[in-house]
Amino acid sequence: MLEHIRKYHIVLASNSPRRKELLSGLGLEYEIRTLPDVDETCPDRLEGGDIPLYIARKKAVAYKPLLKENELMVTADTIVWLDGRVLGKPRDEEDARAMLEAMSGRPHTVYTGVCVTAAAWQRSFVSDTEVRFAKLDREEIDYYVRHFHPLDKAGAYGVQEWIGFIGVEYIAGSYFNIMGLPVQRLYKELKEIDALLAAGML
Repeated sequence: MLEHIRKYHIVLASNSPRRKELLSGLGLEYEIRTLPDVDETCPDRLEGGDIPLYIARKKAVAYKPLLKENELMVTADTIVWLDGRVLGKPRDEEDARAMLEAMSGRPHTVYTGVCVTAAAWQRSFVSDTEVRFAKLDREEIDYYVRHFHPLDKAGAYGVQEWIGFIGVEYIAGSYFNIMGLPVQRLYKELKEIDALLAAGML
């Protein structure tokens, strides 16, 4: 499977340990490549899934000069969307507690934008998952923040951690998307790319 994709040297442009774990699950060989201080800002007019899609493409632009002819690069960005605003990575523990309190007992949406880039072509998509937390009390929120330090996670939580076990009561969509990479959708996209490469259309 993915015979033509495997002819490429795959690059994951991400520091995220979750994305590394998830891409490894597809059975593809790849290397990690990162740049310091990639600009992840976006226009204020963007909303919802358009935000991480814009940033995933922006990351691809930053890495494109390093991309060789036989390489295929994956960039991604994930946000939590609640009440028409982005919950990004918290500034500190107080900010993390405030985010979790805002999501407590309510649904929110996790969006991940993914961009697959080669020297001569590019394809991108966005995946969304609805998540609903049960009502979390202050003690539970404080315990999670103090013991798991979720300052590197959008929305101040990792669904695969303790807070996900005790707090998430409903998911509609990809579980792995919440972790930061919708691998089923990525695999589907890679299969389509593989078919286009086989047909000489890319």
